Amino acid sequence: MMFFAPPSEVATTVFTRLPDRFRKPRATAWAAANRGGLAIDSFLEGPSFDRQGRLYVTDIPFGRIFRISAEGEWELVAEYDGWPNGLKIHRDGRIFITDYKRGIMVLEPESGAVTPFLETAASESFKGVNDLVFAANGDLYFTDQGQTGLHDATGRVYRLTPEGRLTRLLDTVPSPNGIVIDPGMTHLLIAVTRAQQIWRIPLNDSGLTTKVGVFAQLHGGLGGPDGLALDAEGNLLIAHTGFGSVWRLSRTAEPQLRIRSCAGISTTNLAFGGPDGHDLFITESQTGSILRAKLDVAGTAMFSHQD
Repeated sequence: MMFFAPPSEVATTVFTRLPDRFRKPRATAWAAANRGGLAIDSFLEGPSFDRQGRLYVTDIPFGRIFRISAEGEWELVAEYDGWPNGLKIHRDGRIFITDYKRGIMVLEPESGAVTPFLETAASESFKGVNDLVFAANGDLYFTDQGQTGLHDATGRVYRLTPEGRLTRLLDTVPSPNGIVIDPGMTHLLIAVTRAQQIWRIPLNDSGLTTKVGVFAQLHGGLGGPDGLALDAEGNLLIAHTGFGSVWRLSRTAEPQLRIRSCAGISTTNLAFGGPDGHDLFITESQTGSILRAKLDVAGTAMFSHQD
């Protein structure tokens, strides 16, 4: 067994919270399956910054997309019949959403129109897509989690090329969740929530998936690894939901930092932002809050390949 020194700790503050005017607690079908039937007022996910420095987040049970200004002011951009989870911004400004109920959707940010982009795979419905990431060449990778777990290790990871070719890379994952790709497009890292692991998926020109391995094993807790992000040095940031922390691991998976939530334990996803890219913004879904922490290393540039 390998032992590491305890990682340094970084504190968070509440950057902003969902305003009361958007909070109307009630039961929903999503909450019945995923929140124990509780009456909830939101469940925030999918943080992503646009070129203007505005933060977009999703609200899964109520099909809402919000935009938050640098000053922390909230604006409802869209409300539709869906369960939006992951959100990433394409080089052309379109906003892509992994919708648990409806597949891959596209949001036009100015009009607020949400339209289907990819609803099925070979006429088969998805289990429930979760998160997504764009590669430097325009390929879209996404996870299809549904209700999979250790009891049903059939979660899937897909690649969709700009030409529309869809490939299933994996179909043996017990709860695939957050996903990132290294800038050189050599491998994917995915959060495998119910197994408390981060898997590493090598990418190669053959298109074959081989030598998938465990990059990191987390200790456990009430949830598991959820959203992922990379910083400019290639370190991996992991939102550990059910534990109230974000972990930073080195390129070789050595623990470096624990970023502790100041609000709750439902730290679901994360994104780098701020004027110098050193601010980490975290969705704390239980309280409907956005947390912020200042880090010593900036995040990976989101639009460098697009300019």
